[in-house]
Amino acid sequence: MKIYNQSPLPFQGQKRNFVKAFREGLKDFDAKHTFVDLFGGSGLLSHTVKTVYPSARVVYNDYDNFLQRLNSIESTNKLLDRLRIALAGYPRKQQISGQLRADVLSIVKEADVCGYVDYITISSNLLFSMNFAADFEALSKETLYNKVRLSNYEATEYLLGVDIVRKDYKAVFNEFKNLNKVVFLVDPPYLSTDTATYSKNSYWKLKDYLDVLQVLVNQNYFYFTSNKSQIVELCEWISTVSATANPFANAKRNAHVTSTSYNSGYVDIMYHYKKPHNNNE
Repeated sequence: MKIYNQSPLPFQGQKRNFVKAFREGLKDFDAKHTFVDLFGGSGLLSHTVKTVYPSARVVYNDYDNFLQRLNSIESTNKLLDRLRIALAGYPRKQQISGQLRADVLSIVKEADVCGYVDYITISSNLLFSMNFAADFEALSKETLYNKVRLSNYEATEYLLGVDIVRKDYKAVFNEFKNLNKVVFLVDPPYLSTDTATYSKNSYWKLKDYLDVLQVLVNQNYFYFTSNKSQIVELCEWISTVSATANPFANAKRNAHVTSTSYNSGYVDIMYHYKKPHNNNE
């Protein structure tokens, strides 16, 4: 099985900086566990579990319809081929303006009219770092740069052997929560972070983020957050003023990686927890 240390396609919030720490954390479990990736994302967590425990059952909830992007790689590569031809000889990473800009947008528009365009991937090739457009209208308003990738994308065997579903995360959790040996991978969109590139871009209120924490109670889990959300601090405070248990009280904070976007910096955090041993574990 081919090993990927990052998503084969651009994805806001992918966990490439956590792969090493995540692999280390997986040692607390074994191939007899079922690993349920509740929010799916780029699939990198599910893929990584399969590379560590090939025989384990891994359930990937395609929350953001990433599979559509993976299945469209061939058409994405064809579009990039056309853009490479249009930009042949043009300086790399330079702003595209004038008639050439109009030509580039025309190529993208034609692909859009004729079929599906993966705008997240195209944004990565034409926009300033970490800037994404969700559709042609948004792309046409942006400043374009010649960042077109020189090689094609490919995702051979990326989700090989993974069970793929697409449901509300609560439904997936309820389906597996009573298994004796189950580990939940919980990577929701971060609070206070732009979610414009996610498929389910309805605004997440604080209540939505707190609801997610219910899947951690009395479960094995990996949970990803950032210092911008302050969810962990809120849980700590609530536990001091009420009888509500803090779901992170005994979890390992075993990775923190500083990330920088084009307009801000923050710290990504991974917590993981294994329930106390019993005869079924």
